[in-house]
Amino acid sequence: MPWVRSARAAPPNGKADWVLVIKSIRNLQLYRAGNILKTYACALGKHPEGPKLRIGDGRTPEGVYTIDSRLADSAYFLALHVSYPDAADMRRAAAAGVNPGGKIFIHGLPNHYKDRAAAIVAFPYDWTDGCISVDDISMQEIWNAVDDGTPIEIRP
Repeated sequence: MPWVRSARAAPPNGKADWVLVIKSIRNLQLYRAGNILKTYACALGKHPEGPKLRIGDGRTPEGVYTIDSRLADSAYFLALHVSYPDAADMRRAAAAGVNPGGKIFIHGLPNHYKDRAAAIVAFPYDWTDGCISVDDISMQEIWNAVDDGTPIEIRP
């Protein structure tokens, strides 16, 4: 069956004041003043069930964080850094005697991936080490709509 692309909704109009990720349905939603600006499909860590506990567990964190910086020249198409681990994550990791990890981002596809047109087909599964990944067009829209300091909530 040939791949058929559906029409894309327009980019969000204006800036988001909150980002919500719902892991169970693989959705990233941008909000402003309590209203959804746009919803995106996303991929998560290779082991998405439950909160991130330690470095290398392949889980995407759960909780309320902040988008605290951005990388235009990462190994992926654009990257917004999530402020994981917070104090509670650090305490939980310390109690377990493990490193909580870090370097959690919202990002596009790996830069080395050449067939951008086939990306939806190639990355329909949870593949990251704990990050939240979207296609490159979505990442550009999110990049433009989300400023540093924007809260992000990641729910199970």
